[in-house]
Amino acid sequence: MEVRGTVPVGPAPGTEGARVVQALRAGDEAAFADLVDRMAPAMLAVAAGHVPSRTVAEEVVQETWLAVLTGLDRFEGRSSLRTWVFAILLNLARSRGVRERRSVPFSSAFPEDETGPTVDPSRFRPPGDEWPGHWATAPRPWDLPEPALLSHEVRTRLRAALDALPPRQRTVVHLRDVQGLEADEVCALLGIEPGNQRVLLHRGRARLRQVLEDYMNEAQA
Repeated sequence: MEVRGTVPVGPAPGTEGARVVQALRAGDEAAFADLVDRMAPAMLAVAAGHVPSRTVAEEVVQETWLAVLTGLDRFEGRSSLRTWVFAILLNLARSRGVRERRSVPFSSAFPEDETGPTVDPSRFRPPGDEWPGHWATAPRPWDLPEPALLSHEVRTRLRAALDALPPRQRTVVHLRDVQGLEADEVCALLGIEPGNQRVLLHRGRARLRQVLEDYMNEAQA
């Protein structure tokens, strides 16, 4: 399903998204800077999955913001502001990817690194064991205080792990967990089936959880 960036979609009146749109239309530079700060990292990661280099992805993000500013008058409020922005981004990234001859349809078959187990098989009891398939050693409980979970080191590790995910997983995790889009919005934007979206999200989250678990185990050792 192709979602065109010129389709006027946006939030219902009275929502936070509507207030942001009103501020942007009024020329509020602070509102625009805040929106860019919140969305640009995820936009860059999503664009990078469709073009051959980070430099090109950065250019796509810049083109997207220009299109957003020039297209605000066509923004009518039929779904979220984020969905509209990412629709524009994806269209530009796909077009740029085609021009660069490096574009691969998002809905194509999963590459090999997206079809393996989500948890290391060595962590489970082997066939022939009294309890095959059960945890060999159960995951350790996380009892660190919230400040530790929000520490700079944790966020740095998670950001690096997120950036290292396969492109499809990275895109879905960014859209769902960083930008907060609903599953049906993500499926529509990316042109994938709900089952595929769930698999990609699960695999991406599992990898990130493993990074966080490794950190917690180190901290508790």
